[in-house]
Amino acid sequence: MLRSLTGRRLPRRLVQLYVGLVLFGVSMALLIRSRLGNIPWDVLHQGLVRQLGGTIGGWSIVVGVLVLLLWIPLRERPGLGTVSNVFVIGASVDAALALLPVPHPMTLRVGFVVGGIVLNALASAAYIGARLGPGPRDGLMTGFVRRTGGSVRRVRTLIEAVVVLTGWALGGTLGVATLVFALTIGPLVHVFLPRLDVAPHGADRDVPASLPG
Repeated sequence: MLRSLTGRRLPRRLVQLYVGLVLFGVSMALLIRSRLGNIPWDVLHQGLVRQLGGTIGGWSIVVGVLVLLLWIPLRERPGLGTVSNVFVIGASVDAALALLPVPHPMTLRVGFVVGGIVLNALASAAYIGARLGPGPRDGLMTGFVRRTGGSVRRVRTLIEAVVVLTGWALGGTLGVATLVFALTIGPLVHVFLPRLDVAPHGADRDVPASLPG
């Protein structure tokens, strides 16, 4: 963690990290408010809310902490961005949900989906590009990839399938927006990331980036 907090680009990296995490929470709220489907982990968070109460942001934090505990046997190393990811996104999604209206016309709901997915990709590229540590769910994936020898695609698909199906069984919203998100988020992040990567060349290259999630 300390190694990542060095370099003359640190102020920009910190600003980019926290702006990205806040916007990630806002993007989650847009998709939740659309009622057309959530991002995979929010299907689980919403299902937990419906079964046990609380808030989506609160459950995002709880699940994030539990996932971080799984890093211990996987021997993953968190960074500042990893810990910040857990708490900033959870607080941001709850704040955004408190401010965003519930859209009723279908055109507005679709607009929330489109805006949420594009904003999520931009926010993901921002916090990944800051290179201050992967998100907890990303580290879970890379840890299992290293331990099992499986491909990133296969391990990520398996984890998210389990998460989505569990969340759906608990009452979380699984819909067309969930599928559209899954199909488009990778290509969109690929577009934004080169423009927001603070260390495409040079000494900071040793700080690992991550995938959104």
